[in-house]
Amino acid sequence: QVQLVESGGRLVQAGGSLRLSCAASGRTFSSFNMGWFRQAPGKEREFVAAITWSGGSTYYSDSVKGRFTISRDNAKNTVYLQMNSLEPRDTAGYYCAARTQGWVPATKYAYDYWGQGTQVTVSS
Repeated sequence: QVQLVESGGRLVQAGGSLRLSCAASGRTFSSFNMGWFRQAPGKEREFVAAITWSGGSTYYSDSVKGRFTISRDNAKNTVYLQMNSLEPRDTAGYYCAARTQGWVPATKYAYDYWGQGTQVTVSS
């Protein structure tokens, strides 16, 4: 079993920055491809960013490209999402997810494990 715990979400003003963390425990984190998704009230969960097990490849949604950066530290079993130039439309619950095999970065149904989420609220 794999446990994922997100942290770092809070209220921030537009134009500000946040760094989210997702700590993993259980099975071998360093072999997992990881993703970040977000879900606003009344909307479906949408893809934000993903990173391969080695950190060698990343993939972003168009809505965050150039503003958000995903990274990972396999020694710490942690994946990060650095969010800059935040906008009110970024307000959502942010969830990290792990995929144990294969690289299907933007497909939420392809992920095997999910965290409980952390709330990000961007005020205008």
